[in-house]
Amino acid sequence: MSDRFRPDPSTHIVVVNARTNNLREVTVAVPRGRVTVFTGVSGSGKSSLVFHTIAAEAQRQANESYPSFVRNRLPHHPKPDADRIDGLHFPVVIDQRRFSGNARSTVGTASDIAPLLRVLFSRAGRPHIGYSPAFSFNDPSGMCPRCEGLGEVTDIDVDALIDPARSLNGGAVRFPAFAPGTYRWKRCVHSGLFDPDLPLGDYPPDRYDLLLNADGHKPPNPGPEFPRTGVFHGVLTRLRRDYLTRTPKRTTTEERAALDRVVRRATCPDCAGTRLNDAARSSLVDGRSIADWSATPVRDLVETVRSVTSPKVAPVVAEITSRLAALDRVGLGYLTLDRDATTLSGGEAQRVRLVRHLGSSLTGLCYVLDEPSAGLHPHDVHRLAELVRDLRDRGNTVLIVEHDPDLVAVADHVVDMGPGAGDAGGTVLYTGTLDGLRRADTPTGRHLRRTPSVRSDPRVPTGHLTVGGAREHNLKNVTVDVPTGVLTAVTGVAGSGKSTLATRELPRRHPQVAVMTQAPIRASGRSTPATFLDVLDPIRDLFARTHGVPAAHFSANSRGACPECRGRGVVTTELAFLDDVETGCEACGGTRFNQRTLGYTIDGRTIADVLGMTARTAQDFFADTAAPAVADALARLDRVGLGHLTLGRGLDTLSGGERQRLRLARELAGDTRHYVFDEPTTGLHGTDTQHLLALFDDLVDHGRTVVVIEHNLDVVAHADHVIDLGPGAGDDGGTVTFTGPPARLAAKGTGPTADALRRFLRGGHRAPCHGPRSKSPGW
Repeated sequence: MSDRFRPDPSTHIVVVNARTNNLREVTVAVPRGRVTVFTGVSGSGKSSLVFHTIAAEAQRQANESYPSFVRNRLPHHPKPDADRIDGLHFPVVIDQRRFSGNARSTVGTASDIAPLLRVLFSRAGRPHIGYSPAFSFNDPSGMCPRCEGLGEVTDIDVDALIDPARSLNGGAVRFPAFAPGTYRWKRCVHSGLFDPDLPLGDYPPDRYDLLLNADGHKPPNPGPEFPRTGVFHGVLTRLRRDYLTRTPKRTTTEERAALDRVVRRATCPDCAGTRLNDAARSSLVDGRSIADWSATPVRDLVETVRSVTSPKVAPVVAEITSRLAALDRVGLGYLTLDRDATTLSGGEAQRVRLVRHLGSSLTGLCYVLDEPSAGLHPHDVHRLAELVRDLRDRGNTVLIVEHDPDLVAVADHVVDMGPGAGDAGGTVLYTGTLDGLRRADTPTGRHLRRTPSVRSDPRVPTGHLTVGGAREHNLKNVTVDVPTGVLTAVTGVAGSGKSTLATRELPRRHPQVAVMTQAPIRASGRSTPATFLDVLDPIRDLFARTHGVPAAHFSANSRGACPECRGRGVVTTELAFLDDVETGCEACGGTRFNQRTLGYTIDGRTIADVLGMTARTAQDFFADTAAPAVADALARLDRVGLGHLTLGRGLDTLSGGERQRLRLARELAGDTRHYVFDEPTTGLHGTDTQHLLALFDDLVDHGRTVVVIEHNLDVVAHADHVIDLGPGAGDDGGTVTFTGPPARLAAKGTGPTADALRRFLRGGHRAPCHGPRSKSPGW
């Protein structure tokens, strides 16, 4: 460490020689009480420094301050690989994790506004029906008894489940758990109740009903393989109990696909989807129920709440109003409080979590944000910038990983990482002011200095895909032609109806359209890019052929597994009533393979070494080892901008944008002609966005159709055609306000997108946000 590097930990967060993930002995000082934005190309090490080093160590030390009983029930953070980390303060990490699959979570519960509404109605609602739990769909006193507070009823579609032309032996029950040879199938066949070779359509009505709906029926003459004291439960009875009444801890990919096919969900007819019972819906404030309030867009609900003037609820009215206004400030005014939280994007979920902290009077905290502008229209980013400054001005430190120039402009201090991704990154290229970054010779600096332009020669469409009379969600009888053979940007403020049009209505009318979403990939905890691209088996076969042993020796799920961790790479220690603790497996060093398997090499590389390679590096390795199919798949991965991923990286560690591009890498091997991408630039640096646009151009030039739902103005300006929805969000949106080339949108368009595009082309989106700047650290 240089003698000049002597920052004061009372004024700076100091990191010395950090080596987490791809960081290369990073030493940096981050001013406290300021907004610091971390920039750099995707995969350059921003998150490794901010989340996995600074925030992880702050959380680890904060957790150690609690008693052991509490500490062992908190998330466990390993000590980051660094020589020294000083000047930390209590962290508030707000990332882009989507809300969990809890069907009882709504925007109201996630933002902590729902409990306040219940208090208000319990005091001001007429007729008075009881305390606040009486207005909760998660409490027996308030929930609808039919749907138990879920708002929808689910059941099995018998026609999709049963093939009446087949027998039990022929696979009449079309669900994996009842396939011939399975445990459930044996209970049916050996019960002695049914002819296993008779088509189910030929069963007498009473026998067919028994097969489907029996509940604890004792067979009078079961076969010898039926349990002596066992009872028979019908197919529908068992499926409802195992998959509908409760959520199984583990389901296979085949079972999830079967459930999607045979389970039908419908709005609860008793509560009309409000989740509440009759009593809760009968109590009114100013003529409206709590269900009515929860179904009102946030920006409209603010005025509804303010109109309540009763002195006895004045404090709760003020608190509700403040939180609703905060949601509107961060661009979420189009949401309703009754919206299922699991339907929110990562960016929306992050901003909902952020709102929960705005009323806090605590100071001296360190807020850590992960690309909070994700999903925001440029028209709304300035609101988020104001919120960030408010957090800072209350005496807090704010660390942001961000690419959007409008939000980078809020920085008091910038740390630019790079120069490349993965092994080519991991160093600090620049620290200082934003003005200095604009002059710096780094990828970010060069991107900020470039002169934006709009496409002047749009390509001619080869045809069009028509969406006619679309009315789903907030779409107002929309009819629009989506041109084929060109790049089309679907734009509009958040909540204007873009995703409904492009990812739901378009593929519904035209099933040949492939939608590339950012949703989590359904896979096991052992899934990797290698498994997703179907190249792991060829890699194992290559090792097996080279050494003349079975391919199973190179599987961490089979003969190649480390005996200590059973191929997981970690060892789980059970602590009775405490949470399990996971530690890295010392026997295999986290490689997941046993010592025999690690003794087999190709060109000096073990199977673990190969899975630790990046896709870009591994291309040459497999080209040299005569595995062209593997090299081709990895080339596609590199082509979509994921060449920095290692082959063995867990899919659950990928961002939404990375998951989307991984899907594309697999899709490129097929013959799909029409693609829809949902905000594909999420998580991408400006230079990476240019690479993505080059990929889209290549797809179009080879006869493909590319439709992107985007806020990124580089993409909008580069498109051949723009479909703009709006003019606002929610009920104020749902109409097509413009169709045509982006140059015409900039010249003659009206509304938020046209205004933002004109400002972008003038370079106005780079105007710095005013606020106190950090002084030179003086070392």
